[in-house]
Amino acid sequence: MNSVSPSAAQYIGGVMQDELGENRRHQPMERQGSFGLRPSQTPDPSREAAGEPDEMDKLKAKLMSAWNNVKYGWTVKSKTSFNKTSPVTVLGHSYLLNSEDEVERFRLAFVSRIWLTYRREFPQLEGSTWTTDCGWGCMLRSGQMLLAQGLLVHLMPRDWAWPDAQQLTDVDFEVFRPRSPARAGGVPIPSFGSPRGSNTPEKSLPSEQVPKCSQKKRPECVRDRQAEPVHHRLVTWFGDQPPAPFGVHQLVEIGKSSGKKAGDWYGPSIVAHILRKAVAKTSVVHNMAVYVAQDCTVYKEDVVHLCDPSLSQTPPDPSSQAWKSVIILVPVRLGGEALNPSYIECVKNILKLECCIGIIGGKPKHSLYFIGFQDEQLLYLDPHYCQPVVDVTQVNFSLESFHCSSPKKMPFNRMDPSCTIGFYAKNKKDFESLCSAVSVALSSSKEKYPIFTFVEGQGQDYGLEGHSSNHSGPAAHILPPGKLGRSNNRRNSDEFVFL
Repeated sequence: MNSVSPSAAQYIGGVMQDELGENRRHQPMERQGSFGLRPSQTPDPSREAAGEPDEMDKLKAKLMSAWNNVKYGWTVKSKTSFNKTSPVTVLGHSYLLNSEDEVERFRLAFVSRIWLTYRREFPQLEGSTWTTDCGWGCMLRSGQMLLAQGLLVHLMPRDWAWPDAQQLTDVDFEVFRPRSPARAGGVPIPSFGSPRGSNTPEKSLPSEQVPKCSQKKRPECVRDRQAEPVHHRLVTWFGDQPPAPFGVHQLVEIGKSSGKKAGDWYGPSIVAHILRKAVAKTSVVHNMAVYVAQDCTVYKEDVVHLCDPSLSQTPPDPSSQAWKSVIILVPVRLGGEALNPSYIECVKNILKLECCIGIIGGKPKHSLYFIGFQDEQLLYLDPHYCQPVVDVTQVNFSLESFHCSSPKKMPFNRMDPSCTIGFYAKNKKDFESLCSAVSVALSSSKEKYPIFTFVEGQGQDYGLEGHSSNHSGPAAHILPPGKLGRSNNRRNSDEFVFL
């Protein structure tokens, strides 16, 4: 279930954040992680050489872990209301919730997404005392969910749905007709939810206690059931153990090359490059690559060279794989200090595309994974819920905690402008269709300049150093009129803090 964080102040090393605020104004500042600032400190050369935390760091980590485990280990039970007269868009598919059949289709589409949240009590992260990512790893978790969606599309049957989604039986969202008597207190269309209402796993309700509509099942697809071993294997790749290729341990290790370490905050641009390196590093995913755009530009020839191995071989090997599938990640800024409303319609049109695998970003101080929208509100998966670690090395481990049954929404105007948009193309034809469809969506922006662009040729043709997909710099800014001067002090998109 998604977490609604309590309003209590956050502690850093046992000191209340509010108490630190005044002191910070009078101290030299340096970058903390990618999104925060902290008072500058004189490093201890012996500690740096050893790469080990000192006793004070260990104490701080323990205090922060304890506090965050409490803060993110509970939730306020609440239901999200959906309009039955407006379509809900989820990653290129539309659902009009005016019938139980449509509610069921939406339910399956939402529950089938991979949900990755904070975890506690996992093996200690190398070079630190952290055994949880509570309080700092939410952008990594959002990035994991984006990559997991790309892998689902890559590996699973088209329109795959998790066959065991039926076991999640509570009613956790409501569907109303706006401005009708039902909105004020009538009976909503029952839908679905999670048996984890109290944040502790429970057994499904007996069939006689389940609302009748919850028992209405889509005929189970044999193809979906046959794909379950692949589903299990995919989730193991995101396990919280050091060997997992896309687990927190590997992502933190890869992030060290960008100056990050366990306990730092990560930005959507940095995470995009970490994901690219993680996929390039592993052998578990075959015939797929990740391309990260630079300066809000996708250089088509760079993508072609990345996806067509024969182009880099001299002489070309005719037996080599013709084309790799590709995940395209585009770090962007949709405004200066706040989201530029002119881009909202464009973001909606992007989320309507089947090639879109979501957006990682969030609201200020809160990273989220956006997968759709209804009217003027975004639909998202929230990583801010601390769950016990799951041993994914066990045969037939439970998948329940990796699927969320509580859809949440937030207004577009609360969206932080710093984000990374993801797309997937299975083959060359799909990539060409992607370029065309996304370009049309981008042209819907009311702003003079699009969110990003597709350009023929390679990045080096435009004076960029090397492959644009290998560049790890910040995302370029897309600023509303009149904000240029004000934003010059925020050249790096990773300066925005996400907790």
